[in-house]
Amino acid sequence: MPVYVYETLPEKGRPAVTFEIEQRMSDAALTHHPETGEPIKRVLATTFIGGKYSGSAAPCGASEPALPGCGAGACGRCVD
Repeated sequence: MPVYVYETLPEKGRPAVTFEIEQRMSDAALTHHPETGEPIKRVLATTFIGGKYSGSAAPCGASEPALPGCGAGACGRCVD
């Protein structure tokens, strides 16, 4: 089953909390935290599939890093 990332929608002045939960693809997105009842939203998360970064990665050897902390693909998280 896929793992989805959610973020709390806290009251003003409180930090948001991000968490992951395993759900079926056919399940509706959650609207409230399963333990606290706090309002939440599902957020878009990037993943690594088969060793390839599925977000907006740069080609290997590109002058721009693929991800923060990656220098021209030095971390191995670039797209061939």
